[in-house]
Amino acid sequence: MTRLYHDALYDRDAAVGSYWEASARPLGRATPPLTEDAACDIAVIGAGFTGLTVALTLAEEEGADVAVLEAGTPGWGASGRNGGFCCLGGAKLDYAAMAKRYGLEETRRFFQIQVEAVDLVRSFCKARGIDADLTGEGEILLAHKPGRLAELRAEQAQFRDLFGLDCPLLEPAALAERGLAAADFHGGLLVPPGVGLHPLKYLRGLARAAIDAGVRVYGNSAVLALQRQGGGFSLTTPQGRMTARKVIIATNGYSEEARLPDLAGRLLPVISDIIVTRPLSHNEQAAQGWTDTTMCADSRHLLHYFRLLPDGRFLFGGRGGVSGSPAAGERGRRRLRRDFEHHFPAWRDVETEFSWRGLVCLSKPLVPFVGALEEKGLYAALAYHGNGVSFTAYAGRALAALVAGRQGAADLPAVLRAPLPRFPLPFLRRLYLAGAYGLYGIRDALG
Repeated sequence: MTRLYHDALYDRDAAVGSYWEASARPLGRATPPLTEDAACDIAVIGAGFTGLTVALTLAEEEGADVAVLEAGTPGWGASGRNGGFCCLGGAKLDYAAMAKRYGLEETRRFFQIQVEAVDLVRSFCKARGIDADLTGEGEILLAHKPGRLAELRAEQAQFRDLFGLDCPLLEPAALAERGLAAADFHGGLLVPPGVGLHPLKYLRGLARAAIDAGVRVYGNSAVLALQRQGGGFSLTTPQGRMTARKVIIATNGYSEEARLPDLAGRLLPVISDIIVTRPLSHNEQAAQGWTDTTMCADSRHLLHYFRLLPDGRFLFGGRGGVSGSPAAGERGRRRLRRDFEHHFPAWRDVETEFSWRGLVCLSKPLVPFVGALEEKGLYAALAYHGNGVSFTAYAGRALAALVAGRQGAADLPAVLRAPLPRFPLPFLRRLYLAGAYGLYGIRDALG
């Protein structure tokens, strides 16, 4: 199996149709396809947040000769089409379960790097002069059913007791006072670290920095085959071939397993849909009572995530689809629009101007992976569980230090360095997902 979903999700020639593409200035740097035989010290597969961060770090801090091979254009995948939530995350495993599996100290190490990762993004944008539309402070988790308030209180206690993080619990009146009034939310938990951003502006800032530092970035250069050659690797693209001593895989949910057999059966890509409205006037925002740009997500297992953008548009995203076909995509958009109108009834007549979808990436243990794969000289960083905007800032730098030999695997939190296991009967992954979604939908409806 090379692709888990319909080919439409992997069509690099098709326009994404995102608001980010429509509003980000062009990259302004050439990323031609690889059309010859070439060589480098380190080849990176994928020009997203992870790939460009690791390439930039290796070039600037180690003086390495780095080439990045991208199947589309930089940021074509998840890095250029996510919701722009730069916040805590990276794992889906509950922290209590994480502490039981990896130990409390290692869990605290993992949590601390999430906090640091948000600061890494902020400081990078400031230092490089990247205007990525940073807005809001923190993320609010909203209870979509009264019964979910108890879960938010338990999460509040967990943040306090395990990590010393104070997360205020907000009643509906307090949410409305902040300018976050919507229908059928029964309170929220404010998790302080985090900021909203324009992901493609940030991505293109990374790409410019990497190219200016000497990294060769080849667009429209999908890796068709990765093979061991002598003491290194050979990477075959449609028009050329790259040889490298070491290879880093940074393809996340867009990893094609027939071409990258070291990842076969180890990842579960999941579809995420987003709609963005036309700009809302101040009067329209006031009519709904939603005027704040803080990032929000609800307590559903099949979560919704949403935020007011700096230009007054409203972004609303969610999970739930198990087919990548265009017809399924249209059904997903209708479902998302229906849910949007339920929570924001004052905006029922506000037009949707942009809609798109993409793939986030899960692992069987529900935690990210950063480190060496079984094949000597082959590395990867991936599986961010829908929260890679900030986490990749840490993962890319950590992987660069590992590849360069400046740190060993033991320097990473144990949460990240455990080997990536395969899913049982991996050809059934979509069926597993459909079954889980059915169960989650029932639980979300019952509260």
